[in-house]
Amino acid sequence: MDQDRRLHRPKPLPMRLSMRSACPYIDGEIEQRIAVDISVNPDAHDGLARAGFRRVENWVYRPACPSCSACTPWRVDATAFRQSRNMARITARNSDLRREITGPEITDSHYPLFKSYVTDRHNDGQMAMMDRIDFISMIMNSPVETVLVNYYDPDNRLVATALTDIQSDGLSAVYSFFNPQLAKRSLGSFIITDLLALAKDMGLRWVYLGYYVAGSRKMMYKSRYQPAEIYQNGRWQPFTSA
Repeated sequence: MDQDRRLHRPKPLPMRLSMRSACPYIDGEIEQRIAVDISVNPDAHDGLARAGFRRVENWVYRPACPSCSACTPWRVDATAFRQSRNMARITARNSDLRREITGPEITDSHYPLFKSYVTDRHNDGQMAMMDRIDFISMIMNSPVETVLVNYYDPDNRLVATALTDIQSDGLSAVYSFFNPQLAKRSLGSFIITDLLALAKDMGLRWVYLGYYVAGSRKMMYKSRYQPAEIYQNGRWQPFTSA
């Protein structure tokens, strides 16, 4: 006897709407998110990522702000990316660093580096309040394939780390932090450029860099990495500056 095919369809993942809070990017705007717990179905992650969702621990989310749609998901084509002269200089400046890719394995150096970074760069944000337990959860609580891309100086000191998800079509830069005292190295820019090179070496096309907000000084750096696509109106489309 034929069985009802509806019995074998996976149940849709429940979506939740976050509480409203002040937008960290645009003064006067209100932030709200749609969030989905993917711990019961990690295989859903890549499809949701391709629909503009971002991961934080076992949750993925997208902005669902009541009166603003400025946040647009952003990804860079690693196969077509070419370094600018300035980027090439930054890469050369950091040629003495050693890249090491591990699982989400925390050493004694990771949390102090993270704390130094957020205190210097984001002291007014929520992440500056994270303690070691919160940090460990951010790194290790992942239902998908996640790695730490670590960078060490010639004295074997950890200077930068990128928490990175490996997707079927690319790498997703979940969060990166670095030694803020090494300003001359431009480590933030170097990490992105190196992740683009890593994705290309792995045969992956895209590097997902989160959300882009036109006009936001905090987000403008992403526009330096081209060619890029933004997710708008239900599809990815080439980014063109106004």
